[in-house]
Amino acid sequence: MRKLWLASLFLLTLIVPAGAHSVAVAAGPSEGASSEMIMQQFAGDDEESPERKITTKRKHQVLAIMGIALLVLLVITGTLGVAMVAFGKNVFVPHMIFAGLSLTLAIAHAATSIAWFWPY
Repeated sequence: MRKLWLASLFLLTLIVPAGAHSVAVAAGPSEGASSEMIMQQFAGDDEESPERKITTKRKHQVLAIMGIALLVLLVITGTLGVAMVAFGKNVFVPHMIFAGLSLTLAIAHAATSIAWFWPY
């Protein structure tokens, strides 16, 4: 484990240029652009184009479709699990595939809802 860590550290030193930190510090706000001007550039881009704007109703529809698909995947996963345990069927691989799909869709559903509706 120690050799792997040392090898990765050695590779990192080859990738990162020698004066990277000093260049980043030297290129800071002292070159004419203050931190206020930089923040104003980011704050001015709040408007979205009408083609990219998604209505709240459409966001709810997308999340509802994702939720229904997630419920279907969970029911299939549970059914396969019961078939394995109660009836001795050899469906371990499909059960694990559907479990992975369920977990992936659950994470995507949570991330989408947080991104669209945080902080409500």
